[in-house]
Amino acid sequence: MTSTFGITLKLQFQTLGIPWIFERCWYKSLIGSNNSKLPRSTVVPVWGITRQEGVQNTRSWVRPLTVRRKERVSYMIMAPPLASLISSESGRVLSIQSHTVQGYVGNKSAVFPLQLLGFDVDPINSVQFSNHTGYPTWKGQVLDGEQLWSLIEGLEANNLLFYTHLLTGYIGSLSFLETILEVVHKLRSVNPNLLYVCDPVMGDEGKLYIKPELVPLYKDKVVPLASMLTPNQFEAELLTGCSIHSEADALEACKKLHGAGPSKVVITSLDINSDLLLIGSHLENEEDAPKQFLISMPKIPAYFTGTGDLMAALLLGWSYKYPNSLETAAELAVASLQAVLERTLLDYNAAKVQPEVKQLELRLIQSQEQIKHPIVEFHAKRFY
Repeated sequence: MTSTFGITLKLQFQTLGIPWIFERCWYKSLIGSNNSKLPRSTVVPVWGITRQEGVQNTRSWVRPLTVRRKERVSYMIMAPPLASLISSESGRVLSIQSHTVQGYVGNKSAVFPLQLLGFDVDPINSVQFSNHTGYPTWKGQVLDGEQLWSLIEGLEANNLLFYTHLLTGYIGSLSFLETILEVVHKLRSVNPNLLYVCDPVMGDEGKLYIKPELVPLYKDKVVPLASMLTPNQFEAELLTGCSIHSEADALEACKKLHGAGPSKVVITSLDINSDLLLIGSHLENEEDAPKQFLISMPKIPAYFTGTGDLMAALLLGWSYKYPNSLETAAELAVASLQAVLERTLLDYNAAKVQPEVKQLELRLIQSQEQIKHPIVEFHAKRFY
């Protein structure tokens, strides 16, 4: 017969106003007279240093330990992520969207710019493809809702679910989008002030990228949970059921989307009378009318991939730095985006690739300075 006993030493102390508990454990194995053997390795859950934040929100970081017979227990205390402990001007973002091995779309287009702006970013890839789907062929995997939730459970088990922001982009399956709803609720149970930036990637120029059954789920369930919504013209039409043919139509669509939930709405691209516009709207409180504006941008004669993903990330980053001025955040985001596109086109021209070629890959690495320190050339025009 084999049994195990243990001794635990518990110390409580306080540093910087934060109470902690330290537990040190020793385990011994006793081999009975029947001479049976204890398994060579036994996994034992052990708590180590713990930051106490109330009964419901205790955080602890300890790796499960392996106990060998007749040996004193040794284990590694896991350091908590500093982003969850230290107050700073930036935040911690969970970004759930697509990923490509080569090229810059989805998380590849969003994570690096957010990091340049000072954010800690944890990516979950809704799909992982060799390259984007504009190429003749692609290979890869698609994550389903169950697999997404498994990742969330892993983070929760280690008390790693504290985020200031959730960013979502392309989602290709109904189960995955339904699980996103659960993720939002779970993250807000940890941080009620979580900001959810939703880029409802559904299509463009009258063409759907997703299965039609996802559209009503976005409209009825996802949009009401969003803090900021960043659709393009076609997506705004899908979500509101209204056609957009003018600036007035776009402003009205923003008001309708405010009524569904999000306080900030940015229609990131609006093609009206050969002009390329961005329309922004910020509803600060229910009693007042939203602050609405437009930014007019020059059209660049080329088609790029990942621009919507980059724009959503830039809007998240700059709006966090300027929470009370969506206009300023949009001006800075537009400045960075335009600079990236210009650099991309310049490099393709230098490589003698004709700009008419579709789906140019963004040159993010070469545009770091323009992302961190954009120069605003296109200013917001407010509607009164």
